[in-house]
Amino acid sequence: MDLTESAEDAAFREEVRTWLAEHLVGEWRDLMGFGGPGRDHEAFEGRLAWNRLLAEHGWTCVGWPEEYGGRGLSLWQQVIFHEEYARADAPHDVNHLGETLLGPTLIAFGSDAQKERFLPKIRAVEELWAQGYSEPNAGSDLANVQTKARLDEGAGEWVIDGQKVWTSNAHLSDWCFVVCRTEPGSARHHGLSFLLVPLRQDGVEIRPIEQLTSGSEFNEVFFTGARTAADLVVGEPGKGWGVAMGLLGFERGVSTLGQTVGFARELEGVVARARANGSIDDPVVRDRLARLKVELSAIRSFALRALALVEGGQDSAAGGGAGSIFKLAWANWHRQLGEVAMDVAGASGLLTRGTSASSLGTYDLDEHQRLFLFSRSDTIYGGSDEVQKNILAERVLGLPREPRFETVAARPPQRP
Repeated sequence: MDLTESAEDAAFREEVRTWLAEHLVGEWRDLMGFGGPGRDHEAFEGRLAWNRLLAEHGWTCVGWPEEYGGRGLSLWQQVIFHEEYARADAPHDVNHLGETLLGPTLIAFGSDAQKERFLPKIRAVEELWAQGYSEPNAGSDLANVQTKARLDEGAGEWVIDGQKVWTSNAHLSDWCFVVCRTEPGSARHHGLSFLLVPLRQDGVEIRPIEQLTSGSEFNEVFFTGARTAADLVVGEPGKGWGVAMGLLGFERGVSTLGQTVGFARELEGVVARARANGSIDDPVVRDRLARLKVELSAIRSFALRALALVEGGQDSAAGGGAGSIFKLAWANWHRQLGEVAMDVAGASGLLTRGTSASSLGTYDLDEHQRLFLFSRSDTIYGGSDEVQKNILAERVLGLPREPRFETVAARPPQRP
């Protein structure tokens, strides 16, 4: 893997930096740093307007092929864009699920009509999307989905009944891509379909879940006779598992490189606090901070190598080793950063400040308290540590599959 930047790539990096510097002024400058995991509730309307400005200037969907409205950038230029965007501390995007997950999935698996209907509005940030995967009994075990859909042929619509949970930003979204069971009696990954469902209808109820970090990024979504058009199934009915797995491959795509830049900024903030309160003089604290810095550099290098392997067809980001190793690495690194941040804060980290309109109490977290609390979820969402380790053990190392235990109904006691 050659990380040497060509003259063309260097010029592109300068183009991105210049555009961001020229436009992150005035009202947009006031939005810098807002949003992100655990903070998606911040300045939502302003960030939506900023994202639409990006779209007007061709800075959304930069990796999409030009025929679908993207820029068709090379892998390395996509890395450059996302890194420079993060370095500028630009407002966190509101269209991640549509732009980086559903869009590429429709390009790969969708019909021409679906691409024509949805891709332009995703690129223009005119329709926002949520992800309908997890359920109360099917979180990391996606193949256990129980939400059902039946085809009402007379109406030409799918009718959906069931519940999804941990649905990020569903309360702010217009549509949801929903994995549901469309073949009665089917089990595991058989008989699932990938449907595109409008959320603004009577058959959909969205209940925000209040978080310890304040805000309600996650939601429960209840479908009770909800409907969507018969032709809004991506791929073949009953063959949605492959589409769902394809989408997960895009989830660990090039935009994650910008994430490591954000992590570096958080680490710098913890180091600055350690210098300010004198805890940097503790050799144990200093060693832990140094380890985090070195590890983050290694994680970035591995991510670049992994993306190069996927691009070259030598690995599968959906089920191969690279994506799973990267998820394990950054999630555990970030959780460690939160723990070190609390150690650096010392006793002051136990105190909250200000007030927050929350049923959980009146408090406002500082950046390191929020980092500590939210990073506890990093090893769960997007594929838990346990699932990633199973993937590596079974699919990469070829070890025996983990035993599957079926629930056995209790039988009445037998008379002697």
